[in-house]
Amino acid sequence: MRESIRRLTASDADQTRALGARLADALTAANVPGPLLIGLSGTLGAGKTTFVAGLLRRLGHEESVRSPTYTLVEPYRLAMRDIYHCDLYRLQHADELEDLGLPDLVAGRNWLLIEWPDRAGGRLGEFDLDLHLEYSGEGRELAIAAGTSAGRSVLENLRLDPS
Repeated sequence: MRESIRRLTASDADQTRALGARLADALTAANVPGPLLIGLSGTLGAGKTTFVAGLLRRLGHEESVRSPTYTLVEPYRLAMRDIYHCDLYRLQHADELEDLGLPDLVAGRNWLLIEWPDRAGGRLGEFDLDLHLEYSGEGRELAIAAGTSAGRSVLENLRLDPS
C-alpha cells in the first residue's frame, strides 16, 4: 500500500539538489540492509537528475552528475555501496531490462535510482520509494510515497526542515 507522507517544495535547482541531499541523509539514517528501489517520475525537465545530483553529492560524489538518458545506467560507488542511476525513458519494452542487467542489480546493499519507473512494467519488484517531481509555479514540488517497510523506514528519517 502506498502512503504519501511527504510533500516538499523547491524554488530552484539549488533547492532541488538540497531535497536530494535530505533524502540521502534519510537513506543513510535508515540503514536498510537490503537493496532499495527508488522510482523518480515527472515530466521531462522536472528536475529528476538535479535531485539525484544532490543526493549523490551528499554521499560524497564530487564530479558532475550526468543524466543517464543515453547511457541508460550510470554506476557510482559511494557510502560503501553501489548506486545505479538509471533512465528507462528510451526503453520500448520492459523486456529490455534484462539486456541492461537491471534485475540482477536489485541485490545486496545496492540502491537503484530509476527515472521513468513505469517503463519497468513491474519487472524489478516493488519500489520502496516513489518520488514524483512536478512543476509548481516557478519551482518544483516533490511528493514521496513509501511502498514497502524499507521505504517507510526511510521516510521516518526524512527531516521536515531543511537544516
